[in-house]
Amino acid sequence: MNQKEQLAAVLKTCDRHALRLNWAMQKMANWLPISATRFQTLDDDEVAVLEVFSNRFGKLQDAMGAKLFPLTLEIAKEPDEFPAFIDKLNRLEKIGAISSVEEWLRFRAVRNQFAHDYPEDSEQNAATLNLAYSQATALLDVLKQIREFTEKRV
Repeated sequence: MNQKEQLAAVLKTCDRHALRLNWAMQKMANWLPISATRFQTLDDDEVAVLEVFSNRFGKLQDAMGAKLFPLTLEIAKEPDEFPAFIDKLNRLEKIGAISSVEEWLRFRAVRNQFAHDYPEDSEQNAATLNLAYSQATALLDVLKQIREFTEKRV
């Protein structure tokens, strides 16, 4: 598989996650920002939407970090000698593939908060959800930016 085909396959996976993330964001728009009290009274359909949102928020980041970022460095003919993920992020920022390492680290922090289940802490859950929702559009913008960066080079 050549780089163009690899990129198309990776972007297809990312686009599937982005599509579902966007769907969930549209469904959630009417009840966000959410309070701890409102969080406690979510109905089954709203909980299902929340689960799609949190799942796709994390899956999109995972696909980008594990597949799209390394492929972007390869397409940009960058050396593959990055001992840590932060080094890859720094290089991606330096070559203009992403805007901000710090922004990506904030996305990861929110994703990690989703990974911890605090069923009795509605205040924490509401805060995490509100933060993630506010960052989801920026996450989708990173996908758009890296798509434009890579498609110009293959």
